[in-house]
Amino acid sequence: MGTVTIGVSIAVPEPHGSLLQQLRTGFGDAAAHGIPTHVTLLPPTEVDGASLPAVEAHLTELAGNGRPFPMRLSGTGTFRPLSPVVYVRVEEGAEACTWLQKQVRDASGPIARELQFPYHPHVTVAHGIDDEAMDRAFEELADYEAEWPCTGFALYEQGADGVWRKLREFPFGSSVVPPQAGHVERGTIPSR
Repeated sequence: MGTVTIGVSIAVPEPHGSLLQQLRTGFGDAAAHGIPTHVTLLPPTEVDGASLPAVEAHLTELAGNGRPFPMRLSGTGTFRPLSPVVYVRVEEGAEACTWLQKQVRDASGPIARELQFPYHPHVTVAHGIDDEAMDRAFEELADYEAEWPCTGFALYEQGADGVWRKLREFPFGSSVVPPQAGHVERGTIPSR
């Protein structure tokens, strides 16, 4: 079967996901059309295709022991100058994402790996484009807000065409979502 490139992430649900993907495309990020809007738990990782059943079993067990948690996006950040990325910040849910990504990459599991950079949960809205467009993304989404209950995560595979496709969803075992800390207008870009 050979190697495949996989990733694990929390999908940003509709209508937020499509809106942020359209905005990313509008900022000039050519890769945006092939990358569903997400919060990464496992960055692109090459694995032997024959190991996918073990990966799925690992993720099934992890999700089965998990429980939903509130996710809230708010405002923008950037990794520049270290990395040419502008992102929407994960304001609530970051601690849960950090815990989950450690479990996904656990040394005892089938997808153990070290990260190139320290983990920082975020939603990329511009990557590798010119500075002016990066600045525009940073400014235009500075007041962006969205919230939803995170009820699981998914396994994706990157095709030869560069497009990421969902292989399988992994819902959390518990259906209880802790209450939100406060109400935020859902998925809006407030006018200034």
